[in-house]
Amino acid sequence: MGPTKEFKARELDALREVANIGAGHAATALSQLTQRKVMVRVPEIHLGRFEDIPGLVPPDGQTTAVVMNVFGDLTGRVLLVLTHSVAKRLIDCFMGQPLGTTATLGEMEQSALKETGNILGGAYLNALSEFLGMMLLPSVPLLTLDLAGAVGNPGAFNLPDGDRLVFCIENMFEVNDSVGDMGGEFLFLPDAPALMAILQAIRLA
Repeated sequence: MGPTKEFKARELDALREVANIGAGHAATALSQLTQRKVMVRVPEIHLGRFEDIPGLVPPDGQTTAVVMNVFGDLTGRVLLVLTHSVAKRLIDCFMGQPLGTTATLGEMEQSALKETGNILGGAYLNALSEFLGMMLLPSVPLLTLDLAGAVGNPGAFNLPDGDRLVFCIENMFEVNDSVGDMGGEFLFLPDAPALMAILQAIRLA
């Protein structure tokens, strides 16, 4: 039986609750950092395999991905995937400048994106850590700029090929003075032992 079939309605509900808690943490952290009211909504959570990522990530144009390794009691990878247009608007919020100011992703802008990914990734990992009662530590974030279709390539992130489960959390960022919503995808790719540990912890909760 594949790992996706082992997740039943109760397990998926638990993961959705963790995602909502993480979104609340992320919104608080981003609000404090940007000095703007930020809300992060989680409209949907997907569970699939790594090769399915291109179907979960919007295929229009280029994407920006902040990648972090996960260490501690569980291991794996986390990715924050954004289209370039959303990434630029988030940078403007992060740097306290009018929306539309960021035109290119230079060194300073990329540094701001890494910090944004670090904040959001840390928020979700903290929520998962508290729920599971395990220590989860993110690595220093890395940034990759690639076409949307390439995000699903394991080699792009030094990931092994094969049967790899992905939690994909759709995020919608709402900033009090922004025009429209800003969406992104938070992906958690647990290693095989981590997946079994998550299943066991959820079922014992």
